[in-house]
Amino acid sequence: QVQLVESGGGLVQAGGSLRLSCAASGRIFSIYFMGWFRQAPGKEREFVAAISWSGGSTYYADPVKGRFTISRDNAKNMVYLQMNSLKPEDTAVYYCAVSKGAYGSGRYVPQGYDYWGQGTQVTVSS
Repeated sequence: QVQLVESGGGLVQAGGSLRLSCAASGRIFSIYFMGWFRQAPGKEREFVAAISWSGGSTYYADPVKGRFTISRDNAKNMVYLQMNSLKPEDTAVYYCAVSKGAYGSGRYVPQGYDYWGQGTQVTVSS
């Protein structure tokens, strides 16, 4: 099992920035990818960004490319999502997730992930 705890959400005006953090504990050695997803009211959970735990390769959804940056600190078992130039459409609950072995398109869908945090609310006002 891997336990995940997100933090850093909040209310911000459009154009502002937030940094989300995700602390991982438990069977860290089983982590292959870590990702961020988001879910707005009435919508499906969608991929935001992912990072490989060992090599650090990063992947982004098109709506956030150039604005969001995912990073990791293996020594602290932490993953971060720096969100800049926020827009009202970024409003959602953001979830941190761990994949034990997603590859290819699997890293972009919730079904490719095995453990999830409880989520943190991000609200962007216009």
